[in-house]
Amino acid sequence: MRLPCLFVSRSCKAVYRLHQNPFSSSVLAVPRDQRLPVWRSASTHFCTDDRSYYITTPIFYVNASPHLGHLYSAVIADCLHRYRLLQGFNSKFSTGTDEHGLKIQQAAEAAGKDPLTFCTDVSERFKHLFSSCNIAYTDYIRTTEQRHRRAVEHFWSVLWNKGLIYKGGYEGWYSTQDESFLMPSQVADAVDSSGKDIKVSLESGHKVEWMKEENYMFRLSAFRSQLLDWLRGNPRAIQPERFYQAVLQWLQEDLPDLSVSRQRSRLHWGIPVPGDAEQTIYVWLDALVNYLTVAGYPDKHDHWWNMAHHIVGKDILKFHAIYWPSFLLAAGLSLPKTIYVHSHWTVGGKKMSKSLGNVVDPLERSQIFTSDGMRYFLLRQGVPDSDCDYTDEKVIKLLNAELTDSLGGLLNRCTAPALNPAQVYPSFCLQSFPCERGGRAVSEDYHMLDAVKNLPAIVQQHYESMHIYKALEAITACVRQTNGFVQRHTPWKLDRRHTQDQRWLDTIIHVSLECLRIYGTLLQPIVPEISNKLLSRLGVQPGERSLVALNFLPRYQGMHCPFEGRALGLDSGVLFSRMERQNIDKRKPTKKTAKIK
Repeated sequence: MRLPCLFVSRSCKAVYRLHQNPFSSSVLAVPRDQRLPVWRSASTHFCTDDRSYYITTPIFYVNASPHLGHLYSAVIADCLHRYRLLQGFNSKFSTGTDEHGLKIQQAAEAAGKDPLTFCTDVSERFKHLFSSCNIAYTDYIRTTEQRHRRAVEHFWSVLWNKGLIYKGGYEGWYSTQDESFLMPSQVADAVDSSGKDIKVSLESGHKVEWMKEENYMFRLSAFRSQLLDWLRGNPRAIQPERFYQAVLQWLQEDLPDLSVSRQRSRLHWGIPVPGDAEQTIYVWLDALVNYLTVAGYPDKHDHWWNMAHHIVGKDILKFHAIYWPSFLLAAGLSLPKTIYVHSHWTVGGKKMSKSLGNVVDPLERSQIFTSDGMRYFLLRQGVPDSDCDYTDEKVIKLLNAELTDSLGGLLNRCTAPALNPAQVYPSFCLQSFPCERGGRAVSEDYHMLDAVKNLPAIVQQHYESMHIYKALEAITACVRQTNGFVQRHTPWKLDRRHTQDQRWLDTIIHVSLECLRIYGTLLQPIVPEISNKLLSRLGVQPGERSLVALNFLPRYQGMHCPFEGRALGLDSGVLFSRMERQNIDKRKPTKKTAKIK
């Protein structure tokens, strides 16, 4: 969702002229004794079906093709959606495109296309990327859809009928490129390419102009206390902690009222204000309501909306953590259960930009490194708290080390005919690996079993806090331990002619395959194709791949193991092919062919 735009009344010296209308005499600010009950009723109304889960990405602005950050948001949401499904939840996952606004209107004109055709073309690029990278969304929303227009019009009417939207005069510095009004402190003097003195935005560097217009304002100033109450009562509502603290800091200052419309003469590509054909609902209010649209608003939204979780980039945190909750409180709706925030990606330590020529095409890279390879890299290297850096060298090094050598090497060892000529899930010998020490296992082996046994709970803990990279760190550490277990006992040196050696060999392979089964199951939300290949090779059926079915190494506890003696699945080749730099360079398109028309 492209939401850089904000009309701030106080900061831009706005002059409110309340017009005569049925609601102009409404309370200008909701009294505090009336606010808290609204917040309580909204935040404590939970869905009775606590096995439902609703996860969203931002909807992405169609002014340009998808970039790496868009894919990162989608992969995070997809991963959490898939994980909830593994837990047995009924999960809804939405993504889509934000298609209204002045920039789209201008871009379509420049391209010689009508706006809807222009939006459809770019939206299809997002769909193609998501399909290529196995983004398993259950709903793809476009703000140009009729169902969304109906939801936005209803939402606007609710706020209007409550007297929380009013008409007023507005003037201030405005950036057309950023689609935002700016405070005087956000504007600086500059000189354009022709030597003319101009004003520019300090944040973006884009030219600004003084503008005056009449539009509708939302009484954001009435909701500061309720937002503080919500956050202080729900310290994990915004994660990670760094961003929660940032929002609290923003709320230490008064909130100015916000403009929520534009004159239709300036912006015609958008949803008209109900009852006023001269005004267009501003794009970020329009866009935020998409989350309600997917939930079924205004008719049948309670079930899903009460289980809503948002994934957002840090650049749109204020819109999701201050403006969106305020709109929801104003409409009497419950607030999101969690807002997960992630940081940005740089390339070689520099911000991605067309002028530097360092924009990473996620579709191209997913074709080179495979969809699972890109998913793994983004989730393994992506740290929500701080910006992350992308280079092809980092991708190659990580994938070769952890997917090809460590995980793939372990699977290859344990299923190779040289060690497993019968191609079965061999038997476990409790005498060789007893619960009480005394067999052929050593102390490091018992430490490994403890680590793998505790792994699902550790992974779940990291998923809950959106620290997926920590979940992958834990899995990778266990894979290394299992490789160490095999290397330590050198099963290829055992003499199969001796019964005890054969039993110990079978036990080593059995334990290793059990570890691989756990890793393959836990990795399904992250690398679905690799996990499917791994689990299929082990002979694990689709109905045996949920978290409930994990039950690590039951034979160690004297229980039945459904896999013991079962034939392994088809050998479909290496788990993940090694990446070579020279081969990668050959597959990259030239700048000419990579250029987006």
